[in-house]
Amino acid sequence: MTDFPWTEQPEGHEAVSSAPPPPPAPAPPVTSVPGTPPRPADARPAQATAAAPPPAASQPSASQPSAPASSASQPSAPASSAPQSSGSPSGATPDDLARAQRILKIITDSYTTKMVGQDRLRSSLLIALISGGHILLESVPGLAKTTAASTLADTVKASFKRIQCTPDLLPSDITGSQIYDAATGTFRTVLGPVHANFVLLDEINRSSAKTQSAMLEAMQERQTTIGGEVHALPRPFLVIATQNPIEQEGTYELPEAQMDRFLLKEIVEYPSPAEEFEILGRIDSGVLDPDRHVPGVISLDDVQELQRIAGRVYIDPAIRNYIVQLAYVTRNPAPYIGEERARFIKYGASPRASIAFLQASRALALLNGRTHVLPEDIRALRHLVLRHRVLLTFEADAEGVRSEEIIDQIFASVPTP
Repeated sequence: MTDFPWTEQPEGHEAVSSAPPPPPAPAPPVTSVPGTPPRPADARPAQATAAAPPPAASQPSASQPSAPASSASQPSAPASSAPQSSGSPSGATPDDLARAQRILKIITDSYTTKMVGQDRLRSSLLIALISGGHILLESVPGLAKTTAASTLADTVKASFKRIQCTPDLLPSDITGSQIYDAATGTFRTVLGPVHANFVLLDEINRSSAKTQSAMLEAMQERQTTIGGEVHALPRPFLVIATQNPIEQEGTYELPEAQMDRFLLKEIVEYPSPAEEFEILGRIDSGVLDPDRHVPGVISLDDVQELQRIAGRVYIDPAIRNYIVQLAYVTRNPAPYIGEERARFIKYGASPRASIAFLQASRALALLNGRTHVLPEDIRALRHLVLRHRVLLTFEADAEGVRSEEIIDQIFASVPTP
């Protein structure tokens, strides 16, 4: 593989570049910048000082064709030296980490009293909650998506509303409306079910495009507008939407604009035989009775404390550059994964993907008991963050190429810091 050509050149050498232009790049960390937290002792040192396109692969293979590599004598265009902060004003302390671990353990213990297995789903829900984002769940019916959402809401002592989406569902059925009060002769506002801490949109792809768009303001702006009045949504606010991939009749495919507003997309898998056997046992014991709820053990203030601590988790500039390079390759894939595979990508990831990596990696590091992010956190989140943002062509669908395969090849083409 050809080494990435740096911008510094020997004297007398003329820089000529055939590589794609690099994205705007952050500057190397400057130790004299006020407010920059020190790098943790066990964090990995920065190995790159500016974001730039990663080296293109030079040896094609059967599983991952690649584009011709650029010559070593042809350096890339100079990278930008835009300043960038390397972290929040004050990093998370050991006391912060201890408090976060205590809260997370209480949530996990309470959650597992009713949920069997689905550890990946639990982690994804916690990452979305800590990051302050929303999550889209895709699976066949009967895999405990509703149970998982309601159990998490019960554990956190939060309000929970479930909205069953249908083709005749109206926007006012979600956001609320104004009702005429004959006794007073005035209109009064009745808030819709979206005004809750946890909102489950069951089978969101069954609702019409008009109704789906009603959720955009709520998900992005954390508010609704009813009769010209703005109503703020409660904090924390988490939308858990589900969709069924096996039924297409009577459904409306989610538009790209709304898909991009979900921080994560999780594919819920079937339970193992041992987990399914345990489910039957809990059914007999009454643990899974619909009227039996998990007692609330965590307050909303505790959740906001988790979000505050996560916002102070340290991310090294080298990892920020890694995120930027990955997003760049999704938009310019041919030199890195080859024309044969690049033709399957219709659109690359938007800057929201980079923001999602930034936020979710901090939450994942906190779940793993660290106050700093590692490159392994970014790799672990690659499918959750990108599977609904890297859009494939019809040709890819016809040939059975999944977005996860393309994402894996993109990550394989970008050097890990």
